[in-house]
Amino acid sequence: MTRLPTTPAPAPKRWTPGTAPWQSVPSARPTAARVIIDNDFAGDPDDLYQLVHHLLSPSVDIRAVIGSRLREGDGFYPHPDSATQAAAIARDVLDRVGLDAPGLVIEGSNTPLASRTAPQPSPALDVIIAEALREDTDQPLFYVAGGGLTDIASALIAEPRIAERIILVWIGGNEHAGLATPPPGAMPIEYNLLIDVLAGQVVFTDTEVEIWQVPRDAYRQCLVSEAELRGRVAATGPVGRYLYDETITVTELVTGHGGHHPETYALGDSPLVLLTALRSFFEADSSSSRHVVMPTPALGADGGYTAQPDARPMRVYTHLDTRLMFEDLFTKLRELDAWQTAP
Repeated sequence: MTRLPTTPAPAPKRWTPGTAPWQSVPSARPTAARVIIDNDFAGDPDDLYQLVHHLLSPSVDIRAVIGSRLREGDGFYPHPDSATQAAAIARDVLDRVGLDAPGLVIEGSNTPLASRTAPQPSPALDVIIAEALREDTDQPLFYVAGGGLTDIASALIAEPRIAERIILVWIGGNEHAGLATPPPGAMPIEYNLLIDVLAGQVVFTDTEVEIWQVPRDAYRQCLVSEAELRGRVAATGPVGRYLYDETITVTELVTGHGGHHPETYALGDSPLVLLTALRSFFEADSSSSRHVVMPTPALGADGGYTAQPDARPMRVYTHLDTRLMFEDLFTKLRELDAWQTAP
């Protein structure tokens, strides 16, 4: 459904990583963390909002953007080359925002894990491992994943040492008993986990990587109204209009198949920005959102959790500061357009 447009992106003003020329009062503050972005950009367009928002967030150093796979037959993009398509869409987004960053976008695996002990090779695999094993920086490395976990699981299988060098922020997984209940008519296995359940089992059960999880009940909080999308996204210029049009394509298809006309849309991947780029300045953390800390459970083939009382701790987010997250996005889109259209 989300696809490369038939006409090329407009030619905006260009900028390079590490700069923020659209800021009317430029910030001289250095970056506070490194980020690897991993998302299924051929799927739900909420990932496009997350990508643009992260690229416009100068507090983080984006080290790579990985286009990852969807399940074959997925309604958004049913073909077997969804990671290839995702990478192409991500490059198109970089062109639309004017970012000159050759080599930043990398293709993930088009194939899910076949076992919990063998990685799936892809161009992304070596990049993930090399960045995690760097010795020339002490900045934390966040691996932010808005879809399946094939590529990070493959990297952890191939080089287990990276587990202690990464914080995985993941949008996905079922609700945890005692914290939330599934929504009406919920998929038995949450959408992002279902992309590659074996990869989820590797990450949760077979490794020691630190996980910050935004499960289904939390990411469903990230609602924006259709009026906000019209007035504060589409109205901000070509980039905002592109994001809005991608969203409307989805809602029109759903309503055309008998769904109700929506007045909201869930930008469920945006917490990846909130929990990394928008952390507090003093004692840096996601201090305006709420989470619980629990031993990391084992993950079953059915998407369910089995308690492991002695396992490493993980965060499960229960409440997200959507005001901060969306106001920051809306403002950055407005700033970008003002700079791109200025003489």
